[in-house]
Amino acid sequence: MTQKITFNELRDIKDHLPHGSMQRIAQELGMEVETVRNYFGGTHYDTGTSVGMHIEQGPQGGIILLDDTTILEKAQEILEGK
Repeated sequence: MTQKITFNELRDIKDHLPHGSMQRIAQELGMEVETVRNYFGGTHYDTGTSVGMHIEQGPQGGIILLDDTTILEKAQEILEGK
């Protein structure tokens, strides 16, 4: 299911994650840490992969269309203390 979120909202979630969360998400989902970082706006495609996000230019950094919300859901679980 595709989800819409602004780039600024996505970065805000990333910025509130505790230290080590990128590694934790990557380990739990069996993927490269750089792939998780790319999900939150990074561009480290030499070691990570693309993550199925599409950016539409606009206010607040534009709208991000996420094809897969698994990483976002893991990040939200961490923020909720699960």
